[in-house]
Amino acid sequence: MQARHSLWWHLVLDLPILLLVCAVCILLEVGALPSRRSGFMCHDPALSFAYTGDTFSISLVVAVTIIVPFIVMWAVETIHHRHDEYNMKTNKLVASAKTAGLIYRDYIYGAVVVFTILEVVKCVIGSPRPTFFDLCEPDAEKTCKHSEFVTSYTCTSTKYSRYLKIDSARSFPSAHATMSIYCGLFVAWYLQRRAFSWHNRSVLIVPLVQTICLVYAAVCTLSRLTDHRHHWWDVLVGGLMGLLAVLYTILVLCKNFSQPAVVSTSDISSSDSNNHPSVRRLLPNESRTAMP
Repeated sequence: MQARHSLWWHLVLDLPILLLVCAVCILLEVGALPSRRSGFMCHDPALSFAYTGDTFSISLVVAVTIIVPFIVMWAVETIHHRHDEYNMKTNKLVASAKTAGLIYRDYIYGAVVVFTILEVVKCVIGSPRPTFFDLCEPDAEKTCKHSEFVTSYTCTSTKYSRYLKIDSARSFPSAHATMSIYCGLFVAWYLQRRAFSWHNRSVLIVPLVQTICLVYAAVCTLSRLTDHRHHWWDVLVGGLMGLLAVLYTILVLCKNFSQPAVVSTSDISSSDSNNHPSVRRLLPNESRTAMP
């Protein structure tokens, strides 16, 4: 019981920090905090593409990154809890949600860290997007010479929102590539480590979900090029950031999903008797087989 209270106490302490970091990232994203603009080459054809919107909106990417992993983890852990002794005295959905929450906590930590780094790099570099001229319509672009590099300008566009005009100078690196790769690879590898241990699992359902995760990561990343929202190097670096972040989260924070743990009923009884609770692994007997 003490171990469970300690876990929730740590979550309560960490929540204000996470909220503060998220608030700073949001302020940077919407332009409430100052950021750098690196300038542009006059009449640069690489910045002259028309803005046609996003195949994957940033709100969709954020929603998928936050919601989908927990749903998948909750479903998998619910199946793992099916024959676990812990659920003889507690609700299976509640117990599995707590286990999924432990893994999800580490996942969110990794996501917040990489997104914070991403926002800082975007604001420090201030690289213009391929749609920069269309979104911003800089005043200096109308009077500058062909080979001139412009460092001081004002956006005069009235067709687009203030956010899009600010965002037109934040191309490097690609947040879509980073977050989609981070989310897709994390869920795919989580399924590889946890879902493939089912004795009664479907032959196709787990590989199908893994394929969907990988396709989402690939399509969302490549759409940034087909939508002309990023240069190829933006997408490449963003993808590498997502890959490094997911490796760190899986191997360091989640310990490769080898020891998801909560307090079991026997541990709670032991805690009540001798005040020395132990934390045992949640893996039920059927899932303690060798994992690929």
